[in-house]
Amino acid sequence: MLFYNPRSGGGKATRLALADEAKARGIEAVEVVPGEDMLGRVRDAVSSGADALAMAGGDGSQALVAAIASEHSLPYACVPAGTRNHFAQDLGVDRDDVVGALDAFVDGGERVVDLAAVNGRIYVNNVSLGIYGEAVQHPGYRKAKLRTLLEQIPQEAGAHATESELRWNEPEVGQRHGRATILVSNNPYRLDQTRFGGRPRLDEGLLGVVVLEPSTGRRLPLLGRPPTWREWTAPSFTIEAGSALAAGIDGEAARLEPPLQFETRRGALKVRVARGHPGALQPATEPET
Repeated sequence: MLFYNPRSGGGKATRLALADEAKARGIEAVEVVPGEDMLGRVRDAVSSGADALAMAGGDGSQALVAAIASEHSLPYACVPAGTRNHFAQDLGVDRDDVVGALDAFVDGGERVVDLAAVNGRIYVNNVSLGIYGEAVQHPGYRKAKLRTLLEQIPQEAGAHATESELRWNEPEVGQRHGRATILVSNNPYRLDQTRFGGRPRLDEGLLGVVVLEPSTGRRLPLLGRPPTWREWTAPSFTIEAGSALAAGIDGEAARLEPPLQFETRRGALKVRVARGHPGALQPATEPET
């Protein structure tokens, strides 16, 4: 069964007649209606006998469907009909072949990948706190790329970081605290001195943690990160705070009550990828920037 959001990605699903293409492949297509209980809708589909689930929409919606597929050990397919389709990219789904992604259930390879969770809520890409977490609360900033925001942190970034002081532990350092921008991802992103890249693997059973503190008062350039940029990996991670925190979860605005408990769900999701796409049989080793 394919769930699709006709408004995502500027209306990709409608323009490409995705529902008709799905039906031609023996896949039942269900339109996502604004304001409905999508989680309940997907659960009802499983109760009615759906034996595989796919989502065509943004990464926030992908996470909802992937969570239920994981819960019931059902195959899942990511159809890149959103705006940026970061999860699709890192899975090795060809983002320019939306219709072809449906072939995952016709002639596809299967991979097992990880999911991550914060306070029990599943996500597929990342949770961000601080500048980006605050920014996504405002509709005008919802389309801003995380990379762009991180690269253009101004000198007064400290004034715009999350109001609540955060407390966390770092390897070999111990407890730290402050008003920081923190990104916790489902497997680590490739971060080096020349680019902010994708995730080469989604099956390492690790969270990627990136902390950027605004103490240097400098922009974050593509060449040479400031010394306050720190990163590490761990299977779990905890953030303490004195009040609820604004967050971006797979690009969707949310508020989270502390403590924030992050954990990896290793091997939680069986993913089908169309045979003609790069990730059908192995990870996409070099995702695009």
